[in-house]
Amino acid sequence: MIYNGDTKYKVKFYKDIKTGKSPVLEYIEKLNDKEKAKILKYIDFLRLNRGYLDEPYSKHIKGKIRELRVDFGQNRHRIFYFTFFRKTIILLHAFQKKTTKTPISEIKKAEENYYNVLKSPKIYE
Repeated sequence: MIYNGDTKYKVKFYKDIKTGKSPVLEYIEKLNDKEKAKILKYIDFLRLNRGYLDEPYSKHIKGKIRELRVDFGQNRHRIFYFTFFRKTIILLHAFQKKTTKTPISEIKKAEENYYNVLKSPKIYE
């Protein structure tokens, strides 16, 4: 494990305040075991690398939002995330990419979740 001072990085799933649901966790749980294992491995790799991976594993999207890129055969999974204070990586939104360009609607969902995190930061401490 990589340590930065006394505190290691941790990963948390965005949680909708109204429903209590975590869309990224729900997305991952619906996948088959092999895809799920690969995504969880990449998430841990992201944590060990302090929230930053170079392409092709991760790509900057907008502002502080980045995209974790996990390809499994023909399935291209994308998880938007950002690094929050106190060494916390928040996984905002996940989807299966089916086009060459990332759909604006998917970026907007991640942005909305990002702003919701900023409005209620205590949930992620």
